[in-house]
Order: sequence, then structure tokens, then C-alpha cells
Amino acid sequence: MHLDKKEYEQYVAAHAKKSPLLRDSIRAFLVGGGICALAEGLRRLYEWGGLPHEDASAFCSITLVFVAVLLTAIGIFDKIARFAGAGTLVPITGFANAVASPAIDSRAEGIVLGIGAKIFTVAGPVLLYGTLAGTVYGVIYYVTG
Repeated sequence: MHLDKKEYEQYVAAHAKKSPLLRDSIRAFLVGGGICALAEGLRRLYEWGGLPHEDASAFCSITLVFVAVLLTAIGIFDKIARFAGAGTLVPITGFANAVASPAIDSRAEGIVLGIGAKIFTVAGPVLLYGTLAGTVYGVIYYVTG
């Protein structure tokens, strides 16, 4: 069976599962908002414990990364992501998952050729283009004053 591009697009449109956009949006909002609320609660808890604002914020980030990596390692983060979709991509938790997941998947190949070589397969482009965009923005900001 040979289909040209337009016939293939029609075939895919006819057979593709329709996404429940409203339900998915609500789930993403609730889970993403829950992660952000948890982060705010952690930050305030650390401040209540006597840490200055900057230190409390840093410890909050460290805690979120640790929890995201732990949940990735024990297979729970993927279940949450299947339910919440983009809601788990709150930057720090999504980034932690993107770094930890390939490392965990390739650990059987060894520390150097497995974990070391594949740890940034997902996060690498994010780092590259984030750094590039920051540099371009910085140059534009510097030039325009």
C-alpha cells in the first residue's frame, strides 16, 4: 500500500485517537499547580526553619530535584506524567526526570558507556539551546542598553 503525503495525512486523521483537550488541560493545571504549591510550601517551611530566603529557595530546588529523580527511579514519575501530561514538566522536576531517565535506562551498559554517554540525551539539547538563547538575549540586551 503506497500513499502520497495527502492520503497519509487523511488516513492518520481518520484513525488517530482524539485527545480530550479540556480534561488533559485540567489535569496538567492541577498537577503542575500542585507541584508549584508544594515548592512554595517547602520554601516557606525552610524559611520557617531559619534559612534566609535565597538558601530556602536553593534547598527547595534541591528537594524537588531529589524527589523527581527518586520518583523516576522507582517508576512513579512516569505514571504521574501519563496522568498529568505537561503538568509534570514544571521546569525543575521535568528537567530532573529528563536527565535521570536516560541514565537509569542505560545503567546496564556501565558507568562510562551507559550512564555517562547517555545521561544528557534528552536534556542536552535543552541545555544547548537554552544557553544559546540566553547568550543571544544577553547580546541584544547589551547592545540595546
